[in-house]
Amino acid sequence: MADDDFETGDLFQDPEGYYPPEEQPTFAEHQMLSGQTVRGNLLWNAGRTSAHYIEERADTLIRDKDVLEIGAAAGVPSIVSAIMGARTTVMTDYPDVDLVQNMQYNADLAADKIQSQSKLHVEGYKWGSTPASFDVLIMADVVYAWREHGNLIKTMQMALKKDPSAVALVIFTPYQPWLLPQTEKFFPLAESSGFTVTKIFEKLMGDVLFEDDPGDEKLRRTVFGYELRWAPDQLESNA
Repeated sequence: MADDDFETGDLFQDPEGYYPPEEQPTFAEHQMLSGQTVRGNLLWNAGRTSAHYIEERADTLIRDKDVLEIGAAAGVPSIVSAIMGARTTVMTDYPDVDLVQNMQYNADLAADKIQSQSKLHVEGYKWGSTPASFDVLIMADVVYAWREHGNLIKTMQMALKKDPSAVALVIFTPYQPWLLPQTEKFFPLAESSGFTVTKIFEKLMGDVLFEDDPGDEKLRRTVFGYELRWAPDQLESNA
């Protein structure tokens, strides 16, 4: 697939059951491991950790691949993917005009850091809509929306390329620890829907993101990371 031939089509539509953020964004900078900085708002721990994970493994995970980020907010993992040589990166979130404009603004600020052969698109997106074909899905801090697990699984089924190297990165922090059992139901649902689930890390951050929030502080400082891939029988049925 040539860069100029990449089509998003009508993959991106108004979502159902997903709500835009109510708070006004605040802006900060994410420092890449390379020393470069990327500007963003709502820089949550899962997004930062996802970006570092991508940067560390860019040669095998990202370079010359097609990448979709859903629930992107500031879009830092998308921007880092583009900087690190992804062929095409599509940064998406709820199609609220202000939110999409903010993602585009962050992407534009990083334009001078992105190689000319890398394409970065910004779009609104409905979970579980029209099929596409991506090598990597970035899903940072989305599985907390447990009522949307079915649509998240549908998104993976429709958007993740049927290839053994294709992977969905599911990275999250339980900001509401009492809902962690609901959040974790995503993984057996994914397994019953044709995916393998591999836990890749559990990282304790130095500080909680929201100091005044209730619930177990250690859990609110912990970032969990998983890789989801097509199960072998799903690949065989596609052969």
